[in-house]
Amino acid sequence: MAMKDGLLPEFDHEMQGTRKTLERLPEDKFAWKPHEKSGSMIGLAAHLANLPSWAAYTINQDSLDLSPGGVDFQPPPPPKTRKELLEMFEQNVASGRAAIEGASDAELLKSWSLLRNGKTLMTMPKIACLRGFVMNHTIHHRAQLGLYLRLNNIAVPALYGPSADEGAL
Repeated sequence: MAMKDGLLPEFDHEMQGTRKTLERLPEDKFAWKPHEKSGSMIGLAAHLANLPSWAAYTINQDSLDLSPGGVDFQPPPPPKTRKELLEMFEQNVASGRAAIEGASDAELLKSWSLLRNGKTLMTMPKIACLRGFVMNHTIHHRAQLGLYLRLNNIAVPALYGPSADEGAL
């Protein structure tokens, strides 16, 4: 079995759960933060919607510089509506999935590096980046968004089993 054939079901499952979580985002709470040091609800949701695009970056490039020429990467402005957020997410899921689907085992085993102003911060196989920096990173921030929902009395979706709000998947 090709490595991508093991990754795709996992990717699809995590993206499905992420979409369920993003669908709950209330537009009237976009600016809400649980703490002064925390990001806003829409900022966190926009990051989640963007994460699937990292699969394409990982597969189609051998490195990513977060600060090329010393200029820090600036994320795009956050979406203004939930509809815009979900459209961005779906587009990024499609591009990420297509990149994984087209990747050979040889490509997935190639090294990928994260750079800052040309300096290597880390290097690992592309398959490890997909699991760690795309899927696990998504799971981490989806859980944070679930807490944001809980603190605003918005039902948290069932993801791996029942949630306190939903008794079934």
